[in-house]
Amino acid sequence: MNNIILNYLLKNFLKSFLIVIITFYCFGLILNLFEEIEFFKKTDVSIFTPLLLTSIFVPSLIIKLLPFILFISSIWYLVKIRNNKELLVLKVYGYSNLKIFIVLAFTSFILGWLILFLINPISSSLVKYYEKTKSNYARDLDHLVTVNKNGLWIKETINNDGRIITASKPEKNIIFDLKIFELDKNFFLKRKIVASSADITSNDWVLEEAQIYKLVDGVFKIELHDKYVITSIYSYENILSLFNNADTFSFIEIIVNFKDMIDKGYNKQFLKQNMHSMMTLPFYLFVMTALATILSLHTMRTSENFKFILMGLVLTVFIYYFKDLSFALGKTDRIPLILSIWTPVLTLSFFTLIGVIQINEK
Repeated sequence: MNNIILNYLLKNFLKSFLIVIITFYCFGLILNLFEEIEFFKKTDVSIFTPLLLTSIFVPSLIIKLLPFILFISSIWYLVKIRNNKELLVLKVYGYSNLKIFIVLAFTSFILGWLILFLINPISSSLVKYYEKTKSNYARDLDHLVTVNKNGLWIKETINNDGRIITASKPEKNIIFDLKIFELDKNFFLKRKIVASSADITSNDWVLEEAQIYKLVDGVFKIELHDKYVITSIYSYENILSLFNNADTFSFIEIIVNFKDMIDKGYNKQFLKQNMHSMMTLPFYLFVMTALATILSLHTMRTSENFKFILMGLVLTVFIYYFKDLSFALGKTDRIPLILSIWTPVLTLSFFTLIGVIQINEK
């Protein structure tokens, strides 16, 4: 009998979860479709292209919102079984509030790991296809950036003149062995700049030990500067953002190819940040299901349904901004970045433990 009840509990819980996911997917499909249509409105493509790209992009958004989706589906399911007296039946057969919490929370925890190892590789591959397809229509050949084993390469246009930049791979916001070739509109070399290093924190690059070779009357003359400032359309954050789309990497890919990705020029801090952010998913699902259980099973009175829904909405907004605040503190080095990723989980776990003790007494 216990196995039948357990299967019934899990089946209906996962069914509610699936319904909420499908609902969110449909909303995401509709909202993102307008954005894709706007992007492709000046190109000669059929409606099928933006529809296809939208359908393969939305799953990555769903995974990002999964803790909140599971929270909503958990509250919906628990309030439903409480209102139709199924909760009383479960208690008659020995399912206390604590046991229901354990079943649902650990199911969510296992579900999180399954998503990381089975669904996440698929969604990341879909996002890669999405990015590659859109780049074919949005490619601007006047401005190109690439990072490979030979270092950083940039092509940009400044005041109708071309500029080609080569340097070693960025180390934080510093690049070394910098060479800049400035060309006129006919692609003739106007000026060459060589520098030992450059601070590219902002768009105004500060070059150290710069040697400037300038064409004067057909002869290159050299100027030496301890510090020299040039303006680029790129800063360190701009360059980093071009290659650090977290959605294009799967959890398995980062773990297996971590060293190879660093050798290819990917930022080590970004990879560690992305890996830990993904690792928090099962724990967030556990905690959010636990919070939903605490809110829903705190009382048996159906008259308080509206209050539970309102409290749930306020709680999700609070958690969302708490995560952002913690991550911002990590990005600005107020606290270690890895700690900033795990702090919301640890904090919510503490309050969850207190809540579980309370509902176990009811």
